[in-house]
Amino acid sequence: MPLSSNLAKQVILITGASTGIGAALAQVLAQQYPGIRLVLAARSLEKLDAVASLCHKSGAETLTVATDLTQIDQVQALAKAALDHFGQVDALVNNAGYGQMGVLELVPPEAARRQFEVNVLGPLTLIQALIPAMRDRGGGKIINISSIGGRTAFPFGGLYSASKFALEALSDTLRMELQPFNIQVSVIEPGPVSTNFFEVVRQEITKMFPNPETTPYRAAFQKMEALEQQTTANAWTSEQVAGVIIKALNTNRPQPRYVAATGGRFLLFLLTKVLSTRTVDRFWQRFYGLDLVAEEWRRSHQ
Repeated sequence: MPLSSNLAKQVILITGASTGIGAALAQVLAQQYPGIRLVLAARSLEKLDAVASLCHKSGAETLTVATDLTQIDQVQALAKAALDHFGQVDALVNNAGYGQMGVLELVPPEAARRQFEVNVLGPLTLIQALIPAMRDRGGGKIINISSIGGRTAFPFGGLYSASKFALEALSDTLRMELQPFNIQVSVIEPGPVSTNFFEVVRQEITKMFPNPETTPYRAAFQKMEALEQQTTANAWTSEQVAGVIIKALNTNRPQPRYVAATGGRFLLFLLTKVLSTRTVDRFWQRFYGLDLVAEEWRRSHQ
């Protein structure tokens, strides 16, 4: 069957579909394109079924598959379940991911490994599993949800940025390698989004650094408590980001990258093209309180 350009006739697989951007995307697609077929994946089947129920009410057909992206066999089983159930996958939205925040010196190796398993290896495995079916159908779309942090690194977010930098590199390579088969690859780069992202960040930091006041970075840890309010002042809703994803899904020639953040393009232009590396470093150091760490360190060693 030839590839359809009508989203209402397509099968779209969304990971991380139980909450946040993934859940919003599923519901907006169901509302705007009655009859669309959605494969929804996340770790919690209960939460997925709740999202699927809302999508059903809007006329979508859904398949929910509980999937842990750190388990390669489950990722491959997800692709197989989608193809067995619907016979095709027209578009893949690799949305699942999380931010492992913390000072790199103190992040244990197992946490670093999990960050790359969820944000890089899981999406790559799913892409590899679906490419043959997309190629056989004459094409498809792969949309990887990255972050502005996938273009510029910042303190406390080194592992998260490293994983998103890697996802962007994979996306660039896949875009070139899959072009001969009419498989289009795009990256979405959100800034702050009003989801449970920061709640997960707080939980991870509390679990990993239960006594931050005992570390040399205590001044920066203290400042982090106020950063959520600063970074969420211009946060987008999940539905706004979903709108950008749908724009990429709905065009015949999607852009390689879409920035989904207020002032995001200008910010990236400043940080990556205009300002010197030293200036950018100082900006981030002050923003995250590393100037306070330096001051405290100097005082204690005078």
